Formats: sequence, structure tokens, C-alpha cells
Amino acid sequence: MSVTLSSARAAAALRTTARVSAESLVVLVMVAVTLWVLGRMWSVVWPLIVALLLTTLTWPLAAFLRRRGWPPALAASVVTVLFLLGAAGIGALIAVPVASQSGELVEGVSEGIRQLREWAAGPPLNIGNDQITGAVDAAMARLQNSVGGAVSTVVTGVSTVFNGLVTAILAVFLMFFFLKDGPRFLPWLTRQLPGRLGTDIPVVAERGWLTLGSFVRSQAFVGLLDAVFIGLGLWIVGVPLVLPLAVLTFVSAFVPIVGALFAGLVAVLIALVSNGLTDALIVLAIIVVVQQLEGNVFQPMIQSRGLGLHAAVVLLAVTLGGNLAGVVGSLLAVPAAALLAVVWNYLREQLSEPPLEPEAEEALPTAPVPS
Repeated sequence: MSVTLSSARAAAALRTTARVSAESLVVLVMVAVTLWVLGRMWSVVWPLIVALLLTTLTWPLAAFLRRRGWPPALAASVVTVLFLLGAAGIGALIAVPVASQSGELVEGVSEGIRQLREWAAGPPLNIGNDQITGAVDAAMARLQNSVGGAVSTVVTGVSTVFNGLVTAILAVFLMFFFLKDGPRFLPWLTRQLPGRLGTDIPVVAERGWLTLGSFVRSQAFVGLLDAVFIGLGLWIVGVPLVLPLAVLTFVSAFVPIVGALFAGLVAVLIALVSNGLTDALIVLAIIVVVQQLEGNVFQPMIQSRGLGLHAAVVLLAVTLGGNLAGVVGSLLAVPAAALLAVVWNYLREQLSEPPLEPEAEEALPTAPVPS
């Protein structure tokens, strides 16, 4: 039996589709404009984001001091000074042992280069010293021909370092003010916003703050796992500078993907110049195994539990953020996805219909019991 389509229903469906498409397009345009504005204000937005992340990391200590009766300014000052001392201590743990063993590392690098040249000169490559010297001369000539590009690269690098220093200083100052005046922000925001916004936005902001705290704590725990397992592996193999490499691994865990690659490369290089090729390959295998477990097992599980996101969502968010904005995108992808989930859950709560109360059941007449 043939079915006849209803022209009225088809037209209604098309009108609904067109309306939803137009509304979705308006929302996408609004999102694009918002992202464009944030991009134009990135020199201010980025230090603000870093300060918020640092505040979530240091707020428990500040809250503890405030509960003990410390004035907000004093508690914020003490926590800020302790944070700076901790950052300086981490830098010292990395720099001092490296500086004390720099001579051994330089000799190891020279010896590694000599062994590499001897290996290249033998079979199957059979590359002679003349060929190596010619390749070095050609590389130097190419470098001299691209002096302008090298100078431009150096200037860009100096500018990047300067911008990073300014961002760090501004983030520390903002962290101090957040620690000092943070609890007064939501009441102030409630008084400034009209109508429902004065209720909705502070609630979403409070939930977002708790979510950011969960992200920072979970990321620190993942970094600690990496540092412990990789440091233990380096100690078993007998690689020098185990403590600085473990600290570097922990710190670099806060920068997804690139941080792990950088810390792993440093560890493999030190193993190569100090212990030889075999131990370097063992260290490489240890780092690859730990990083695979961290990226595919530990991090998705811990962050999915702490942030209320599925492990697959965490992996997809990091991948998308890295493709869109590189290292910064990878760093901010997971907290951004968690904050979007907070906003979505709150909207669902506000837009959902209240459950219907069950009607009172009518009393059924009871049949007489036969005698």
C-alpha cells in the first residue's frame, strides 16, 4: 500500500529546520565574534587565565590561613611568597645539579660525537672525515647565507621570552589579588548584574571555580605519577641527575604533549652522553611506556572523574585544542571542555520541566467480605 506524504507536515518540518538552522548560525556567529574579541585581548586574557590556574593551586593554603584568623592581605602575601620560593626551589633543583655536572656532560657530549663519527666512518655507511668536514662546511655556509633569518629568529625568541616574563609577573600579581579579594567577588558580581543574571552567573562561576580546582589537582597528580615512575626508572638504569629530571618531568606535565616530549628528550640525551646508547634506548622505552600509560590510561581516568567528563571527551578535547591553538590549546582544552559542561548542565537544570507531582490516589471501594 503506497503512503502519501503530507504537504503540510513537510512544509512545517522545513520551516522548523530553517528556523533552527538560522538560530544555530546566529549562535555560531556570536561564538566566532567572542573568540575574535578574546584573541584581540589575548595579552590580558592569557595572564588572567594563568593567574586563575595558579590561584586554584594555592587557594587551599590561603583558605586554611584565613580560617585560622589571618587577615586576607597577610594570608595572600604569605601564600604568594611561599609560591615564589617554591618556584625558585624547583628551578634550583634543576639548575644547580646540572651546573655542577656541566663539565661531565660536555665531555660526554664530545665523546658521544666522537663515537658517532667513528661509527659513521665504518660499515655500512663508510662516511669519511672529508665528507663529514664538507657537510659541516656546507652547513656553515648555509647558515651564513641566512644570517638575516637567524637574526629574525633570535629577535622573535627574545620577544617571546620577554612576553613570557611579563605574563608571569602579571599573573603573580593577579594571583595575589585573587587570593586576597576572591571571596568578595561573587557577592559583588551579584550586585552588579540585573535580574536573573545576578543569580545565574555567580552560580555558574562558583561551579566553574570548583571545576578548575579539580583540573589543577588532577594534573598535578598525573605529573607526580610521571615524575615518580620515570625517576625510578632513571635511578634503576643509573642515569645521573635523577632528581632534576624527575622535577622537570613533574613541571612539564602541566604543558600537555610538548612538555612530555621535552622532558623525555632531555632524559634520553643525558642517558646517551653519560651511559651510552644501550641505556639511552632503555630510558627511551621507559619514557614511552610511562607516557603512553599516562596519556591513555591515568590522565583520562583521573580527569574524567574529577571533571565529570568521559575519558574519550578528554582525549578528543586535547587533540582538538592542539590542532586549533598548539601548546596553549592543548593546555586549555580540558578545562575549557569542563567549563562548557558546567554551563550546559546548569542550562539543562534551568530549562528542564519540574517533575509532575503524583496525584493522590483515589480510594477504591472495598468489596464486602462474604460471611
